[in-house]
Amino acid sequence: MKYDKNAINRIKRLQGQLNGILKMMEDGKDCRDVVTQLSASRSSVERLIGLIVSENLSECVRENVKNNESTDELVKDAVNLLIKSR
Repeated sequence: MKYDKNAINRIKRLQGQLNGILKMMEDGKDCRDVVTQLSASRSSVERLIGLIVSENLSECVRENVKNNESTDELVKDAVNLLIKSR
């Protein structure tokens, strides 16, 4: 799968956010602020996982439909990936 620029940019933003959290921890910032930022990071990761799984599923389904193949296993695999990521 080729990852689009949007997904890569999301990872770069997340990387910056995590670096910011690390700095907050090193500076002894309030735990509520650190947890708030960690929660936002987790949400970003979860959204990115959903985006990647859905794009991959869409790509695979199109390929299977083009080849007159079943898509049942693809959907099950995508759902399992989403469940596993939780």
